[in-house]
Amino acid sequence: MRWTPHATVATIVEDQGRFLLVEEFSNGKLVLNQPAGHLEANERFIDAARRETLEETGWQVEPEHVLGVYVYYAPANGVTYHRTCFTARAISQDKERPLDDGIVRALWLSRDEVAARRSQLRSELVLRCIDDYLAGIRYPLGLIHEPDYPLTETD
Repeated sequence: MRWTPHATVATIVEDQGRFLLVEEFSNGKLVLNQPAGHLEANERFIDAARRETLEETGWQVEPEHVLGVYVYYAPANGVTYHRTCFTARAISQDKERPLDDGIVRALWLSRDEVAARRSQLRSELVLRCIDDYLAGIRYPLGLIHEPDYPLTETD
């Protein structure tokens, strides 16, 4: 059996003490998550964070820091996720943009509001990333070494 980790990205976007989250369906259940998703073939991590946030929330963001790399084993499907989480600044929202399939809505919640809905969190990483952000954890984007040229299958 071949084990394959799943590379994902997520963004922490904060504005005046509230965090950008999504309500989405996962395994038939409505859950809360940061804007997040899988890295696509030949995609840079920072580009994936921008893309996923836009697709899931309609917000254009600019990643500013790496918050951390988190490993999560999902008991629901047996998959291990390697989640690179970024902090990002909100730039603008396209209110007319349709959201990804499965996304019900984007919403802004305080840390306490997220904690009060702990049973609805997609994983414990949702609150963990917010708490790490609030603790001031930040790493430079240069922590991730990616080529400046377009990625190809042979890179």
